[in-house]
Amino acid sequence: MGKKILIVDDAAFMRMMVKDILVKNGFEVVGEAENGVQAIEKYFELKPDLVTMDITMPEMDGIQALKEIKQKDPSAMIIMCSAMGQQAMVIDAISAGAKDFIVKPFQADRVVEAIEKALS
Repeated sequence: MGKKILIVDDAAFMRMMVKDILVKNGFEVVGEAENGVQAIEKYFELKPDLVTMDITMPEMDGIQALKEIKQKDPSAMIIMCSAMGQQAMVIDAISAGAKDFIVKPFQADRVVEAIEKALS
């Protein structure tokens, strides 16, 4: 079985796109969350190998969720995703412990490459 991935994005169609890319490439999507609060809950409930985390979400943004997950589990593998190519957010995410950063709209090969690199 492939590596287990948790997809976090407030847009259902974005979660569907990522899920489609991952499943086609042999990964197992174990769960989905639509905000940072759910992301933290599901991370500790499902224990995925990796999380794809959107930055801009309601209730709690991805960077805050990333920080909380990393605080409790320093070995967590999290790749940030955002439509905005804002340097400050990328730097924030990486300094908070993100393994990589993927820009929307997603390119399937870039998503797979980022995940394989993070998991290797």
